[in-house]
Amino acid sequence: MGRLDGKVAVITGAASGIGAAAARLFAAEGAAVAVVDRDADGAGLVVERLPGPKGLALAADVTDPAAVTEAVDRAAATLGRLDVLYNNAGVVAGFGPIAALTAADLDLCLSVNVAGTVFCTQAALPHLRAAGGGSIVNQSSVAALVGLPQLAAYCASKGALLALTRSLAAELAADGIRVNAICAGTVDTPMARPLLELRGRGDAEQGARVTAERYPLGRIGTPGDIARAALFLASDESSFVTGSVITADGGMTMV
Repeated sequence: MGRLDGKVAVITGAASGIGAAAARLFAAEGAAVAVVDRDADGAGLVVERLPGPKGLALAADVTDPAAVTEAVDRAAATLGRLDVLYNNAGVVAGFGPIAALTAADLDLCLSVNVAGTVFCTQAALPHLRAAGGGSIVNQSSVAALVGLPQLAAYCASKGALLALTRSLAAELAADGIRVNAICAGTVDTPMARPLLELRGRGDAEQGARVTAERYPLGRIGTPGDIARAALFLASDESSFVTGSVITADGGMTMV
């Protein structure tokens, strides 16, 4: 018996990386999964390869409230309900010193990482309430917990996401809706590639090695590492967990 049997999940930013890994894992655990991403073709490829009951590919930009509402409504109508929202879509922008940070890069981080989470949550709430409750998982980062130089916009957005998670958890508990966050360390995904190249002075593989040296477990994360944490928070195994942060970072923040 799967840990998500009978449940329906919407996962944003799921055409690649952590989102795609979570879509595959959730489906393998019995969930019907709506894969939402700006990359319609990528979302479609993920759905084509899903195990489990059924999947749905939906194109939407999380910074567009109307598009998000349309996508979530369609997911609930097509798949029959909504039990889990995984706000995984995110972006890294504004590498460099604070003096050089542009308004555009700051706006991009806040728009996708914070406002996008708000818009997706707003769209999902009527369906989660109709289902009698559910789980919202917000994808944050260790950038919310420690100071990372030359990543001011990203750190600010991920810190705001933790505050948002706690606020939503307090507000929505009476509806039976749990809200939690995952603070991930560096994970080997396409989004992390520019950061790894920066750390490796143009060589992403060297950047991964340099980063791994800071991790007590001796490696950076995989998309599956974070997807498994999300599965716990999405499942009934975490039924008494809300307003919490799971730190999946190979031990980086403890040293």
